[in-house]
Amino acid sequence: MPNALKGLEYVYEHPEARAKDWMDAFRNPEVKAIFSAIGGDDAIRMLPYIDYDVIRQNPKIFTGFSDTTSNHLMMYKAGVMSYYGASVMTNFSEYVRMNDYTANAIYNTLFEPKPQLDIPSSPYWYDDEDEKIWWKEENMSILKQYHPEELGYEILQGSGVVEGSLLGGCVDVFPMLVGTSIWPDLGEWRNKILFLETSEEDMSPELLTYILRNLAAQGIFDVISGILVGKPARRSKYGSYKDVFRRVVGFEAGRPELPILCNVNFGHAEPIGILPYGALCRLDADHKTLTLLESATESCLDSIKQRR
Repeated sequence: MPNALKGLEYVYEHPEARAKDWMDAFRNPEVKAIFSAIGGDDAIRMLPYIDYDVIRQNPKIFTGFSDTTSNHLMMYKAGVMSYYGASVMTNFSEYVRMNDYTANAIYNTLFEPKPQLDIPSSPYWYDDEDEKIWWKEENMSILKQYHPEELGYEILQGSGVVEGSLLGGCVDVFPMLVGTSIWPDLGEWRNKILFLETSEEDMSPELLTYILRNLAAQGIFDVISGILVGKPARRSKYGSYKDVFRRVVGFEAGRPELPILCNVNFGHAEPIGILPYGALCRLDADHKTLTLLESATESCLDSIKQRR
């Protein structure tokens, strides 16, 4: 889109231009899907310039993660399914080739959707604390070195099988969203499976605690069916983050029975899959499995509206 190519300073100074690019992509009948270039920290500034009727009348695929949580909730407000997943610079433009787990997730979710789709744990993982490959021409032939996955999915608490529509995003962005017109009210969270992940900014356990306490104070943990916790971008945080979820959700919010599935491949983890907003999902805590219970693209418009 034209404004996206005008440089970082222009894009920062003109949130209305960013919003125009996005709205024009929805309006353009030749555009079948929109892939976010990358995240950031200020997509919320587009909010005053969003036309929800444009999104509602022109439903199409939109993917991205991190700061694009704001865009996803804009689409959710419009009643259109979107997809928390790959972005251009961090996934599609991966040096040498995209990893198979992410490629298969994109293909199976967006291009050959099935009426029921298992979301497996990745058999491998990458941690940029070990090796950070910067976007430089001399690095274009370097392939990321992945480690065998030793943990897989882990049930932090709870048991049994729960089902619910998916809703969530990057917790780093939540403080900018709470209180705005796109933040879901408490009734919207009822019976949802909440998915949460942290960014590469290395969030402290203390800050994560504060954000989760805000969700608890809103009553969200009282009404949801389950929680999916994304694999952290840095594995060293995994243990401390689990402690935070146990303390805030299990003890402080009084929901020790609420199923929490950890180490799920979405968001800033590598590799990542795709979670469709509003799609019906089954979390089996006893067998540590995650399954989409409907096609992720056939009901792009109706799947969210039918659950309201």
